[in-house]
Amino acid sequence: MPLLDNEKGSLSIVGIGPGSRDQMTVRALKVLAGAEIIIGNDTYLEQLKPLLIGKQVIRSSMGKEVERAQVAIKLANTHNVAIVSGGDAGVYGMASIVLEVLERSDIDIPIQVIPGITAANAAASRVGSPLSGDFAVISLSDLLTPIEIIEKRLEAIFSIGIPVVLYNPKSRGRPHNFSKAMTIARKYLSNATPIALVKNAYREDEKIMITTLGEIERYDNSIDMHTTVIIGGIETRTWRKGTDVKGIITPRGYHQKYVY
Repeated sequence: MPLLDNEKGSLSIVGIGPGSRDQMTVRALKVLAGAEIIIGNDTYLEQLKPLLIGKQVIRSSMGKEVERAQVAIKLANTHNVAIVSGGDAGVYGMASIVLEVLERSDIDIPIQVIPGITAANAAASRVGSPLSGDFAVISLSDLLTPIEIIEKRLEAIFSIGIPVVLYNPKSRGRPHNFSKAMTIARKYLSNATPIALVKNAYREDEKIMITTLGEIERYDNSIDMHTTVIIGGIETRTWRKGTDVKGIITPRGYHQKYVY
C-alpha cells in the first residue's frame, strides 16, 4: 500500500516497536514525518520526542483507547493523522479498536496499519533464538479477557510443547496470574525448561534474566508489566559457548537432516 496522500485527510495506525528510533521501520518514520497530528499514549509519545517537533500532539492515558480512536478518526476527516501504538499495532495494539470504531461510524477515510517490532521479537532477539519455529503469544491481562478463558488457552498451548511468550505477566492489580500460568506449564514441561525474562527490551533500563521453570519463583519480584516472558518448548535448550550460558535456542530440526 503506498503512502497515503489525501486532500481530505487520512489515518495511519503506526507500530513504533520498542520505542527507540533505530528499532522503528523506515516506513513508520516516513509516516510520522508526514503526519500533521500525532496521537498516542503519553508513555509512547515520550519515546518519540525528536519526531514530534512541529506536530500537533494529542496525549492520552492508559484505559482511554476508545476515546483515542474516536478522536483520531474525527480529526482524520480533514488532517493526516497518525495514532501510535507500542510494538506492533496489530498485536495487542491500537489497530483493532480503531478499525472497530471506524466500522461503527459513518465516516469513510483512507486508513493504513504500519507494522512494528512486537515485544516477542524484540525480547527473543536479546536472548538468542528461542522462537525459531512454531510458537504462541498470549497476554495474561484479564482486563478484557476473563481469567478462565486465559487459563484454557494456556492449557491448550502448553500441552503441545511449543515455546510460549507471555505479555503483561504481572501487575499490582493481578499479581497471581503469572503463578497460575507457571502451574499450568509444569503440567506439561520439565523443571529444566529454559525461561527468558526480558524487561524493557532495547531501552536504557533493559534487564535480561535467564532461568528455568524450576527456578522461576526466585525471579518473581522482578516480573512486571514491562517484562516479556519466553518459556521454552519441549525442544528448547540453553545456548552455550563452553560452560557459559549465552542464551536460549529452539532448534528448527536441521540437526536431524544435516551434519554440521
